[in-house]
Amino acid sequence: MNKDSFLEDFLKKLATTLHWQRSPKPEVDLSSELWGELKPFRIPVILTILIMLFGTLGYIWIDNFSLLDAIYQTGITFTTVGFGEIAPISPFGRLFTIFLIVAGFAVFSYAVGILVDVINKGRLIALFKENRMLYKIARLKKHMVICYHNNYTIELTRELRKAHIPFVVIDNNDNLEEIAKKYKYPYFINADPHTTLAIKKAHLSSARGVITLSKSVTDNIAVVSSVRLYEKDLKRNPYYILSVANSDEEIEKLMRLGADEVLSPTKLIAKRMTAVTVDPDVKNILEEFVYSVDTPLDLEEITVSKKSWVAHKKLKEVHLRELFNVTVVGIKEENGKFIPIPKGDVVLKPNDVLLVIGTGKDMRKVRKVIRSSVKPKEIDFI
Repeated sequence: MNKDSFLEDFLKKLATTLHWQRSPKPEVDLSSELWGELKPFRIPVILTILIMLFGTLGYIWIDNFSLLDAIYQTGITFTTVGFGEIAPISPFGRLFTIFLIVAGFAVFSYAVGILVDVINKGRLIALFKENRMLYKIARLKKHMVICYHNNYTIELTRELRKAHIPFVVIDNNDNLEEIAKKYKYPYFINADPHTTLAIKKAHLSSARGVITLSKSVTDNIAVVSSVRLYEKDLKRNPYYILSVANSDEEIEKLMRLGADEVLSPTKLIAKRMTAVTVDPDVKNILEEFVYSVDTPLDLEEITVSKKSWVAHKKLKEVHLRELFNVTVVGIKEENGKFIPIPKGDVVLKPNDVLLVIGTGKDMRKVRKVIRSSVKPKEIDFI
């Protein structure tokens, strides 16, 4: 190994050890917009430079000042600080000084007027805040992008914070900054969620998925379509997209356009109220084991694909309980039939949906095993 490669490897290891990493940059650069807002200040800056140059040359020519003294005298005169003369000045030089004082006051007044106008517009400050927010969002990994603010968003973000899942809220509400402060949205983007610009600002390229919660199905359709198109442009694995809808027709549209899951709040509420009405004790079970993020148990639906090795096998031959300490509490067949607490002799068929309960760590293993087309070697020893 030569010296250059050894030094390069050493520096890489040192950077990794000390966590020296370049700060990730946002996908949207606001530099051009910031410079556009700062354009009005160009004239005062240019005038200041010209007057300083003119004053310096004037003092050198009129009263034979040295270069440093001329610059200093011009500076204290132009800024009207009132330090006085650093050397005797001729009568013509004093007239020249008066001109510099008037010019300095005029340029200062002009600059203050521009500053007040820019501040009143509020665009420059808003751009600085947005730019700072984009750099914060660029550091996120595996976050969820939540489109539209409403009551669903408030409750969802509360649960995501409990589960320590990062998220970015996108909405076109003019008061989004106040809303974010009230409901504790650490990251937010003020834009139309379905636009490519909003998607890039939310750093979707490193996100886990998207949740669109508009009460209008048109908005949700636009978001789903935009995300799928952006996904194709990136040539990456599909995002997980979750949406809401009010009718079966809307659910079907969103699913056909690419949504992975579409929930109907009215149906969910109706089902839960029915369950509680039939058996009031079920409320505690739902709260503790299904809807709480603190529970060690997880309840999931896992679909048996046609290529899965468990297809056409008996449930007892899969040995899920022995290997992973999970339990299949129900099987929903393709024809709609539901088998509660299935026995070991039940044959698993393609497209069967298994309702499995277990710990989160074990469930990850089970998902991988059921979706695999190769039978695990451990099962041969049971």
